[in-house]
Amino acid sequence: MPVASTPTRSRAIRRRGVPILVVLIGVAAAVGFWFQRDVGATASGWRTEEVQRGDIRVGISATGSLSAISTVDVGSQISGQVTEVLADYNDRVARDQVIARIDPSTFEAQIAQGDASVASARGSLATAEATLRNAQVDFERKNALVGRQLVAQSDADLARAARDQAQAQVASARAQIAQQVASTRTARLNLDRTVIRSPVDGVVLTRSIEPGQTVAASLQAPVLFQIAEDLAQMEIVLGIDEADIGQVKPGQAVAFTVDAFPDREFRGEVEQVRLSATNTNNVITYPVVVSVDNGEQLLLPGMTANAEIAVNQRDDVVKVSNAALRFRPEDGEAAEPAQAPGARGGWMDGLPRIAASLDLTEPQQSAFDAGLAAVQAARAARASTAAGNAAGGNRVMGGPPGPRGGGAAGSAGLDGAMRQRMLERLDAQFADFVATLDDDQRRRWRTALTDELSARRAPVYVLRDGTLQTVMVRVGASDGSMSEVAGDIRAGDQVVTGRERSRE
Repeated sequence: MPVASTPTRSRAIRRRGVPILVVLIGVAAAVGFWFQRDVGATASGWRTEEVQRGDIRVGISATGSLSAISTVDVGSQISGQVTEVLADYNDRVARDQVIARIDPSTFEAQIAQGDASVASARGSLATAEATLRNAQVDFERKNALVGRQLVAQSDADLARAARDQAQAQVASARAQIAQQVASTRTARLNLDRTVIRSPVDGVVLTRSIEPGQTVAASLQAPVLFQIAEDLAQMEIVLGIDEADIGQVKPGQAVAFTVDAFPDREFRGEVEQVRLSATNTNNVITYPVVVSVDNGEQLLLPGMTANAEIAVNQRDDVVKVSNAALRFRPEDGEAAEPAQAPGARGGWMDGLPRIAASLDLTEPQQSAFDAGLAAVQAARAARASTAAGNAAGGNRVMGGPPGPRGGGAAGSAGLDGAMRQRMLERLDAQFADFVATLDDDQRRRWRTALTDELSARRAPVYVLRDGTLQTVMVRVGASDGSMSEVAGDIRAGDQVVTGRERSRE
């Protein structure tokens, strides 16, 4: 029995030992991983991210409601009872199509009465004309007899007065006829207005009347129908905050969604930036009209649109995490960049880029190169003069840099006075070049140069060969998480975003 039981116990021990061995191997691997991780963290001590090259899209978000570009309120100019309603919701109607009728009996009676009044006035006119002819003959006869002294002058005067009265009666009868004809014409116009017609080709959005309802048109014409002229073209009116309205321009692309189609993105374009500000609880907004192509007829009036206006699109640019722009090391931890003065992300780096965007001819390019050489020579002379006096160096003009580490907080660009002085100096140095530009190129040069001098500049810290180096960059567009940068920095560089957390 003891001999037979020994192999059984050995197999049982081996079966229990295999899982235990697996667990021990896993624990050893985890401990090794964490040990190696701590060694790496201790070796560098920094959290880094790789500099990327890609696109940055800056947008402004807002909400608004869709509506037809042209919506017509169809009303009634007269009062009366509605006898027929010939159009309903969503019906397509054509211009001059009859869409409702109002009881015309009142106006038909007014027309009959007016016709009778006109006939009576014409009878009065005939009587007055007959009286006038008789008075004219009587006056002529007596006036001739007065010359022969057969009739007294007073009789001739009476005949003249009777003739004049007859003429006045004729004029009065004719005026009465004109008055009655005008009254009848008004009644006929009102009769025509009992037929309500569509003023445009479109779709009926609302109908606010029913057959048998009485329309009362007194001080204001009641709205019977609302017709959208063309739903294939619609618009959104967005309320843009005053802090963002300066970035919005006609022609910018707009992307928006509606709750009815949450998985689909629609497109539009800024058509108009209106000047009429709205003050709501001391918040100033400006209406921005976005035109939308609704050829598929999916979008309906009144839908809420969650829109984003693309105010800036930067393609294929170098970009870094915003955390890298916020990070600041302690004093003495970052080495100064080993590069020539003036090549540290300053405004001078942008001059060749601005010139390249102007599509210069060969003579224009030569004039620019000559101006750039003059600027570089002037900067070199100032740097030579300021050598040895770091405290008095002018960082904007390429002098010694500011405090290292935590003291380098970046710059929001030149202030107004300094920027104006720099523009005047550059105007003088590039005068020959600017003289070769046409009006459009001159405008673009001036705008880009002003933007370049106003641009924000900030330090980022790059790990190169295990050393933390300071690189001053020009900060461009930002989408909230990544920012465009320009300077001595390339895609693939490792920028520091923070310190590794130490483990006790």
